[in-house]
Amino acid sequence: MTGATARRAPPRGDWRAVHDEALRRIGAREWPPGALIPAETELAEEFGCARATVGRALRELAASGLVERRRRAGTRVAEQPSRHARLTVPLIREEIETTGATYSYALIGAAERKAPPAVAARLEGAERLLHVAATHFADARPFVFEERWINLDVVPEAARSGLFAEISANEWLVRNAPFAGGEMALSAAPAEAAEAAALGLAKGAPLFIVERLTRSPDAVITLARLAYAPGRRMRLEL
Repeated sequence: MTGATARRAPPRGDWRAVHDEALRRIGAREWPPGALIPAETELAEEFGCARATVGRALRELAASGLVERRRRAGTRVAEQPSRHARLTVPLIREEIETTGATYSYALIGAAERKAPPAVAARLEGAERLLHVAATHFADARPFVFEERWINLDVVPEAARSGLFAEISANEWLVRNAPFAGGEMALSAAPAEAAEAAALGLAKGAPLFIVERLTRSPDAVITLARLAYAPGRRMRLEL
């Protein structure tokens, strides 16, 4: 064997293995701080996987603050990897189960459609959008109504027929669409017609609202509005 160390190629199609190999190279200073790492197409050829697989691994590294991605400028190893006090996106199922209640879920509808102007403005020009509406239950009682817009240009897999009849959009996105940042707003608001119907309340009943937008380094992933039934309390950790 020569003096050169053989590269370890991740299994085909495994984004976690690509992520771990990239992390190893950063830790070993094969890709030192500030270095421009190879293009996604080059890494995909080296590892024998799809470019989308490499892209997902790099999005996860960007979300961890280890690399910096810039459109048309490539991906660089962060000079000083950042550690932020940041909120995670909670799983609604776990929110309910930690209270000791039994979780259940009902999809109301999922369809590709055009967003209202105010929503479209927040989605920054995304062209293909999936609208999802669903209710989550705690011990068979309505807990939260979820209304969500998903950018299919970023996560085209979300368009698979019947996907959100099997798993909530909240849980699927947490598992499959790592985010690099976003914003969240908490408010009180009167129940709109769809919210009232889903939660079994009178229209105009006071609700606790969470609006959350998450984005990849390049585009918005999803915009969600969660309308919680009366009595909901939220505890945040930094």
